[in-house]
Amino acid sequence: MRKYKTALFATAICCLTAGCGNRPSPEKSELAPAIENYVANSVVSKAAMKDAIAPFFEDESMAETRAVLVMYRGKLVAERYAPGYSPDSRMIGWSMSKSVTAVLAGMMVADGLLVLDDPAPVPEWASAGDPRGAITLRHLLHMASGLDHTEMPDGEKAIYQTDTVRLLFLDGRENVAQYAEKRPMEAEAGEQFEYSTATTHILSDILTRTLTTSTDPQVRRDAMLEYARGRLFEPLGMTSAFPEFDRSGTMLGGSMIHATARDWAKFGEFLRNNGSVRSAQLLPTSWTRFMKTSSTLDASYGGHLWLNKRRPKERDQVLFPGKAPSDVYAALGHLGQFVVVSPQHRLTIVRLGKTNDADLGPVNDQLAKLIAIFPRG
Repeated sequence: MRKYKTALFATAICCLTAGCGNRPSPEKSELAPAIENYVANSVVSKAAMKDAIAPFFEDESMAETRAVLVMYRGKLVAERYAPGYSPDSRMIGWSMSKSVTAVLAGMMVADGLLVLDDPAPVPEWASAGDPRGAITLRHLLHMASGLDHTEMPDGEKAIYQTDTVRLLFLDGRENVAQYAEKRPMEAEAGEQFEYSTATTHILSDILTRTLTTSTDPQVRRDAMLEYARGRLFEPLGMTSAFPEFDRSGTMLGGSMIHATARDWAKFGEFLRNNGSVRSAQLLPTSWTRFMKTSSTLDASYGGHLWLNKRRPKERDQVLFPGKAPSDVYAALGHLGQFVVVSPQHRLTIVRLGKTNDADLGPVNDQLAKLIAIFPRG
């Protein structure tokens, strides 16, 4: 099992979203110039930060890095953007969106609207004897629903047959939740780890139906957007954050939330501060603790967050266990989107770009090196 998608999957996504490069890329001379900003502090010099960030943009093994941003002790200390990008560039989070959806779920649990270990309120699963009725919110957040979801090509299944491609671009795109919720079980709930974008789309549908009983797409969209903005984006100052929706009004919370690098960093800082911002506790610390605690089926995965811990031998490693503290965690997205938090270093690091998922080793290693130039404590 790959971490999120294989290189083949990356190629398919690029083909489906960008016409496989039918439009020529602009010449570098036509792009806005690169931007670099380093803030002097008493701990790490500008030169050291610049040297640690430069490889992301200059080492060809890391492919294309568009932005790197570092927050230390709550302050912006370094940021660099590739030509054509700036602090105002809104960039897709891909699967980093999943962590945002998990935070919104936690807010609804805190509000008493949802219960973590009750059967997930999905009408499709409510019939007597339906084994899907045993699936809880916890199972969904731990990617352990047992549903037959295929995230990437496996065996004889072609790329266009995978659930993620079908959901986002083919027969499931009109109503992603309906497609995902109708899938049968392939294992009992809680017995199998299966990373799945479709799972998070189910969560998005649950959140939306918790806010409104309407089936009108516009009403559903407005209800979810108002909640996300009012409870999370605006209090955090994430003014650029914007989720996409399907035609049924379901937020594409598994992959399609966009924001600037600075706003992605604000989300990371929110997690680093255990759900608080400017001394206001927006999310119970018990929920952030849940998100950062290993699931029983994969030590490297919590509640829609990746953890810097070793995975079972048959699964590819994620992040950089052994090269940085084990309490490091991250929101991760397709093609090398990272919001990495190191609590011991009081750091939040954002890296946005386009690197095939199978080739992320050098990016992971450089992130560990960047963390290491900062002191602990």
